[in-house]
Amino acid sequence: MENSDQRQTIATAINHSTVRRRPTATSAGRLYNSPESTDSSGEDLVKDSGSDDFMDTVDSAVAYSQPPQKHETATSNLEFAYRPSVPAHRRVKESPLSSDSIFRQSHAGLFNLCIVVLVAVNSRLIIENLMKYGLLIKSGFWFSSSSLSDWPLFMCCLSLVVFPFTAFIVEKLAQWKCIPESVVVLLHIIITSASVLYPVLVILRCDSAFVSGVTLMLFSCVVWLKLVSYAHTNYDMRQLTKSIEKGEAVPNTVNMEYPYSVRFKSLAYFMVAPTLCYQLSYPRTPYIRKGWVFRQLVKLIVFTGVMGFIIEQYINPIVQNSQHPFKGDLLYAIERVLKLSVPNLYVWLCMFYCFFHLWLNILAELLRFGDREFYKDWWNAKTVEDYWRMWNMPVHKWMIRHLYFPCLRHGIPKAVALLIAFLVSALFHELCIAVPCHIFKLWAFGGIMFQVPLVLITHYLQEKFRNSMVGNMIFWFIFSILGQPMCVLLYYHDLMNRKSKLDQS
Repeated sequence: MENSDQRQTIATAINHSTVRRRPTATSAGRLYNSPESTDSSGEDLVKDSGSDDFMDTVDSAVAYSQPPQKHETATSNLEFAYRPSVPAHRRVKESPLSSDSIFRQSHAGLFNLCIVVLVAVNSRLIIENLMKYGLLIKSGFWFSSSSLSDWPLFMCCLSLVVFPFTAFIVEKLAQWKCIPESVVVLLHIIITSASVLYPVLVILRCDSAFVSGVTLMLFSCVVWLKLVSYAHTNYDMRQLTKSIEKGEAVPNTVNMEYPYSVRFKSLAYFMVAPTLCYQLSYPRTPYIRKGWVFRQLVKLIVFTGVMGFIIEQYINPIVQNSQHPFKGDLLYAIERVLKLSVPNLYVWLCMFYCFFHLWLNILAELLRFGDREFYKDWWNAKTVEDYWRMWNMPVHKWMIRHLYFPCLRHGIPKAVALLIAFLVSALFHELCIAVPCHIFKLWAFGGIMFQVPLVLITHYLQEKFRNSMVGNMIFWFIFSILGQPMCVLLYYHDLMNRKSKLDQS
């Protein structure tokens, strides 16, 4: 009898502590003295009873159980809750920072730590910079009288409206069948080429400020992209109209009105809309949120000021006190690039936020433009190809619609079509930077074309290491640590050398 009673006591203790049984309301739910936690708390208690933090749960349960009789009941049940004979390890578990579970964990605490470290580090850099250089912001930070010398560029920018109007006339003549299709294509080639070459000639003939030249080149490139889309889309609609007249089937994905018509109102809206792809109608929002627009304008002014402050106070002293990265001491050049990478990254992020989020959304709201997907989560890009596909959606949609797929439809292989897309992007990057600097060293062109092997490398790493962020790390390192700071130093020193030669002559 004594042995049987002892066995019964051990069995009772195991029943109270084992993980395979659901605890009763007395052993689990009453610990918290809450009717809402009777079932769920009991399940959590059983699930966690084999972990190291189970005793913390038990202690808190005992401490917060207010009625004395329930406290005694809980204490008596806890006598068998964590016996030495109960297994402490019951399941296969990964460490929270292991590669298999790191992306399933919450990293809010580490994110807060990064913010604290960034604030501390940048506070020290701000104090060090002010002690070393003083306040470098001048009275002409926003506007100076020297800006008036760039009036030829401003007039050139205003005169760019001539090219869309000329393209409209050509399309109207094509609709009336006054000129053959070959002449239409030739005229559009002349118009689009002139829309880029004309600003280039104006900038090269005028010794204007770099910012003014970049702004004009960006406007002219946008006009070129829009005019190409306008001509290509109208050409395709004329071909579809001919197919309809012949009684041929038209794909259901095509959304066009018949008969096909060219309207100046559609072109005018397209030229100011935040898109590079022409179509007869766009999704529209019902009304304009004026208060929202005002808040976004305030943000735009603030972040533009922050961007200008970082350039004047941090980037300029660094580049002025640096040597040419390809000349002199290698370690010194690396130190300059790394020192420049942090403020350059801040400026680049501010530029992206100001243009792609604030300005394009403001423009879309004023025009009631519905499709606001101007970018995707490019910061999570696992390959360089993903980054270029997500960070600038207007250009990406233009490339897909008017360059990449037309190449594929003409039998060009995918790899060659991708190379052509990067080639066009590299040419426009070179124009937007080299022309305002009056320097043609192909640094920007080479930097963009260098992305082609990076696409292959990061794609290979993504295929080899599934669900990894190796490609994302390479992307951030190339763009923020190595690529952009290196280009800034290269163009700055070439620009300084050009100015010194002009002064000597």
